[in-house]
Amino acid sequence: MEDTTPPRWLEEDEFRAWIGYRRMKALLDLALARQLAADQGLSEPDYDVLTSLSAAPDRRIRLSEMAERMLWSKSRLSHHVTRMQQRGLVTRKECDSDGRGAFIVLTDEGMATLVAAAPGHVAAVREHLIDVMTPQEIRVLGDVTERIVEKLRKNL
Repeated sequence: MEDTTPPRWLEEDEFRAWIGYRRMKALLDLALARQLAADQGLSEPDYDVLTSLSAAPDRRIRLSEMAERMLWSKSRLSHHVTRMQQRGLVTRKECDSDGRGAFIVLTDEGMATLVAAAPGHVAAVREHLIDVMTPQEIRVLGDVTERIVEKLRKNL
């Protein structure tokens, strides 16, 4: 049966917020990607992998867990990790408890690359996002994004 309910079109303020968000996201992603590439030759997924590993116990995470965090397929992440491995940023270790599983491990070179990349990345985040807002706007943005992420995660 076809749904005959008319669409709830966006009001002017809602449309402005939606289009503004889309433009901001595209431009912010581009600015941050350019900064990471120029400073350290990293992509945003490279940086995501490195930061996740640096915060993990023993600087290692199961490939399946990392894929889930990044919302990537295991195959896609595996190919990406292979390229990072070729650059000496990460390595793989077999999982003793599960012969099918593998850990991604941050190498010393990967950690050094992350340490070198972090100051420029944080400066770019500040320049393009944080310093443009008031402290109150930052709190509101944090509240809104957490609520949206929570709702979206429930629907995965």
